Amino acid sequence: MTAIPQLETPRLILRPFEERDIQPFSAYRSDPVVAKYQGWEAPFGLDLATRFVHEMMSRTPGEPGQWYQIALELKTRGEMIGDCAFQLLAEDHAQAEIGFTLARRYQGQGYATEAVGCLVDFLFRDLGLHRIRANCDPDNLASSRLLKKVGMRYEGRFVESLWFKGTWADEEWYAILDREWAARQTG
Repeated sequence: MTAIPQLETPRLILRPFEERDIQPFSAYRSDPVVAKYQGWEAPFGLDLATRFVHEMMSRTPGEPGQWYQIALELKTRGEMIGDCAFQLLAEDHAQAEIGFTLARRYQGQGYATEAVGCLVDFLFRDLGLHRIRANCDPDNLASSRLLKKVGMRYEGRFVESLWFKGTWADEEWYAILDREWAARQTG
């Protein structure tokens, strides 16, 4: 896969990162509430954001074992409000893991659900994947609800399986198969 097409939902455009994303990316990643369950620390300065955005701009999407971040842009304002990501599993290219982040002021309005649903659809329809998985902290109830809302099933909790921000953390894992996604789209 050499490029990801621009994807759309009723309210969002999902697209590759661009230079203009550096400032908003730094801003929402610097919010401690947004960073709480994520693998980075706040603040997330412009220098880190610049390096990250440039790395995403030069990365080939769909490289097994490498995360690829996709910008989420409001159609009405052309404003970047978050991102979602995927990586094909290095050990099995028919499976992927996904993730997502949304600026705090846009949380709770269905944007992340739209974006994740669109990403899942793209991964199954266009990349022909068999299975998609995601994980979240058990205390991150909003992410857990979102994953269930897009049709992912709860597969289990790994107890103290991740050294995260100075402590052992649990992980809840969710997944969906291509045939389950297809049945949701037609039913």
